[in-house]
Amino acid sequence: METSSFDFGMIGLGVMGRNLLLNMADHGFSVIGFDKDLSKATSLESFASPGTTVKGVSTLSEMVKQLKRPRKIMMLVPAGPIVDYVINDLLPLVEENDIIIDGGNSHYTDTLNRIKFLEDKKIHFVGMGVSGGEHGARTGPSIMPGGDVEAWKELKQILEAISAKVNNEPCVAYMGKNAAGHYVKMVHNGIEYAIMQLISEVYDVLKRSMGLNNDELHEVFKKWNEGEMNSFLLEITSGIFLKKDDQSNKRLVDMILDKAGSKGTGKWTSQDAMNLPVPVPTIDMAVAMRDISVYKDERVNASTLYNPKIKPITKNKEKILQQLHDGLYAATILCYAQGLAMLHKASSELNMDISLKDVVRIWRGGCIIRSSLLEMFTTAFKKNSQLPNILLNKKVASLIKKKIPALRKIVSLSTASRIPAAGLASALSYFDAYCSENLPTNLIQAQRDYFGAHTYQRIDQEGNFHTEW
Repeated sequence: METSSFDFGMIGLGVMGRNLLLNMADHGFSVIGFDKDLSKATSLESFASPGTTVKGVSTLSEMVKQLKRPRKIMMLVPAGPIVDYVINDLLPLVEENDIIIDGGNSHYTDTLNRIKFLEDKKIHFVGMGVSGGEHGARTGPSIMPGGDVEAWKELKQILEAISAKVNNEPCVAYMGKNAAGHYVKMVHNGIEYAIMQLISEVYDVLKRSMGLNNDELHEVFKKWNEGEMNSFLLEITSGIFLKKDDQSNKRLVDMILDKAGSKGTGKWTSQDAMNLPVPVPTIDMAVAMRDISVYKDERVNASTLYNPKIKPITKNKEKILQQLHDGLYAATILCYAQGLAMLHKASSELNMDISLKDVVRIWRGGCIIRSSLLEMFTTAFKKNSQLPNILLNKKVASLIKKKIPALRKIVSLSTASRIPAAGLASALSYFDAYCSENLPTNLIQAQRDYFGAHTYQRIDQEGNFHTEW
């Protein structure tokens, strides 16, 4: 007779699921995994560290029977209907108070539906974001669980053990009620889209306008990552330029087609920001630029038709390099500002009670958007947990004031050189609009009232007004 001896079960033993499970085993937990692909289940134990307790099984029922109560079962399967199929397969096997965790990139509205569905059956459901890629999963990711507080209490010991650590603090925390975990991960991914777009635009200026070769590009990004702008994305960017292609013997980055893929999470961030509404123009533009990259054939035809000439930069290269550094730094802060402002608004509008202090704290280690900036943001939210926008913090404002002139310079420089820099430009426009006491929206309101009798408000008295234009 099988005994209930395992601490944690995993459904889906792809690289992420397998590595998370092995991470748990390395921290002293007994773990068991299932995958419909029998080869993944049977090979699981061969990846385990010596002395750890790891088991792969070929059926869900085998796994569930061998888990300690309350059972802790995590799914790492593709988002969408497959998650619901797995839940339905689990229902005859689990009992009241068992915990089911969705660790994939599910849309938060699906998570809300699943919480309600399982709540009636007295099964705890946790939507949980995981960031750090396959390496992070094995060595310590940033983990964003939300939803059921009682379930969080049961999971806390395991998740804190396996998460990344910064100053001995685990990079995991309870994100908030309902679908807060998946919502925070969605916005995390939107910020990730935006910062990647900014870095690619700066790379474009350095390569096509300034003429830097791959070794020089490596050195620039390596130096930047060693300074105040230290981040995971800069670190991997510097390394990319050194990788050789084993087929052509050229640098691999030059052999990769300029058509970006996506899994939809950036688009979700943009869509939900519009619903709230909260402006996230740099995330919007990052999604749009990935979309335009897909139209490669049309871009080639347009290039032939319009014959754009990239204007080379030959003078003041050291000065421009510093401006690119400072401009990228400012724009990166503005990406975080947009995403965090979205979380602030969503927290109340969607009744999630998200703690931004905990969000930025757990993003400091393990995750894809980890950056030295997050230490400053953590301090800011500790000082004011209800800060609606990070740009309103005095220390952040002091830094932005120093860097924003460089962002203006590189946006102007990119435009003059015919380098598309929509992400950088959108970040600058967001800053200018956010800091403008007056915007030309009064004219828009007049136009709306003129053609559609939509009314407007006045600056000198309360109420809504309409004019017969």
